Formats: sequence, C-alpha cells, structure tokens
Amino acid sequence: MAIVVGIMVILLIGLAMYIAFLQRQLRNINRQLNKRLTEHTRQPISLDLLSRELNTLAIHINKCLKAEETLRLKSIREEKRFKELIANISHDLRTPLTAIKGYQQLLEKGPLTEDQKHKLQVAQKNADELGVLIDHFFEYSYLVNAEPKLNLERVNLTNLVAECLAESINSFEASNLIVYWEEVTSPVFVLADQEVTTRIIRNLIRNCIIHSAGDIHVRLSTEQTAVISFRNPVKNASAMDAKRIFERFYTADKARNKSTGLGLSIVKLLVEQIGGSSSALLQDGVIEITVEIPLHDED
Repeated sequence: MAIVVGIMVILLIGLAMYIAFLQRQLRNINRQLNKRLTEHTRQPISLDLLSRELNTLAIHINKCLKAEETLRLKSIREEKRFKELIANISHDLRTPLTAIKGYQQLLEKGPLTEDQKHKLQVAQKNADELGVLIDHFFEYSYLVNAEPKLNLERVNLTNLVAECLAESINSFEASNLIVYWEEVTSPVFVLADQEVTTRIIRNLIRNCIIHSAGDIHVRLSTEQTAVISFRNPVKNASAMDAKRIFERFYTADKARNKSTGLGLSIVKLLVEQIGGSSSALLQDGVIEITVEIPLHDED
C-alpha cells in the first residue's frame, strides 16, 4: 500500500512539474507575442523546452505571423504603386486639359461674334467643371486607399471657418450669392487635424457655390461637439434624396444625369478620419449639410 501511495505521489509531482513547464512555455509565447506587438519586431516564436504539442503550436503561430507580414509588405508595395499610378494618371489628364484651357484663352482674345463668345463661355465652364471633377476623383481615390496620417491638435474652428469664407468671397460674388455667417459668442476649439479640417470646410463651401439656388447660411455652434452647418436652397429639391448625397457620384437629377460629384463624399471621409460625423436634411426646398467635430478638452 505504501508503495502505491509513493508511486501516486511521484506521479502527481511529475504531473505538477509538467503543468508548470507548460505554463512557463505559454507565458513565454505570450511574452514574445506581446514584444512583437509593442516593439514591432519580426522575431519568430521560439521555445526552450521540448513539447511536441507546443512546438507544433509555435510552428503554426510563426506561419501565421509570416503570412501576415507578407500581406503587410504586399499592401505597402501596392499602396506605393497605387499612389504612383494616381500621380501619373492625374498628370496625363491635366496636361490636355491645360492645353484646352490655353486655346480657349487664345480664342477669347480674338475677334468673336456674340454667338461664338457664348459658346466659348459654355466650353470654358465645362472645362472648369472637368478640372474640379478630376481633382475630386484623385483626392477621393487617395483617401479611400491611403492610411491617414493625422496631426490632432487644438484648432480654432471659428477663425478657420471665417478665413475660408473670406477667401471665397470672389467665388460667392461671381455666383451672385450672399453668405450669412452666424457664430457663437466665444471661439470654438476642436481636436482635429488643421489641414484636414480646412479641406472639409473648403469642400462644403465649394459644394454650396456649385449647387446653391440662393443665399447661403453658415452656422457654427457647440453642443456635445462643434457643429458646422451650411444651409441653402436647391433646385429640383423633389428629385433629391438627402440620405444619399454623401454617396460618390450620386445623381440627383436622373433625367439630366446631373451628378453631385465627389465633394461631399470627400467631406464624409475626411470628417470620419478626425472622429466626427456628417449628415444632411432636406426640407421645403432647402438643404442643410451638418458636420460635427469633437471639441477640444480644455483640461
């Protein structure tokens, strides 16, 4: 009986030691995985003690890590190639467009009849719209496929909106639009990337200039977030779906195939990058585009 008890004790001790060894190896695996995550190393998982099951586990983990690393490097290479492709196509499209505008300017200086002047103005307007569409297309393509590198900082949103509106005065006057700017009494500060926020505001302004059928009301307020709203009347409001205007190339007037372009799609992408949100409300022929941006914590 004593011999049986002794054997059982030895077995239990051996089992406890084996379990301790397994736990040690599991802790070792976790430590190595954590090091890869925190220090971005490429060191494969290794084990000190012999265990067929744990060795097999380590082999499978290393295969998964290798596959993930291969995919990551492939993604980096593809992103680089994509950016180069976008740059090349952009150049290829802008070159003939520049030539077209150049010849239009030469024609404008020559003797033209009133009918020819009118046709030239139509051609120039379409060339300008094509230029904007090209710029939006490449900006949108880049935003969709690139990893954003943001510099989040304290941004004076009140000043930024006012500056963007001021720099667009000539465009407003050319379109016979009056802008009513309503702001809160004290400056509004947000936590955002200043360059991205500027692009958001400029795109909203450009959208108003292109599609507004009347005066524009711009309002800045604060709730739980900073809220910028652009409100203006639109033509053919009954044919427009406010829930879809942030979709790329959404066509409001299908009969005329008039697209809203990519301006608001770009706004949506940029706003989401800085942790905000965008929405639209259409009521009584007036559309209101609203953008919310996180406030800067004074503390």
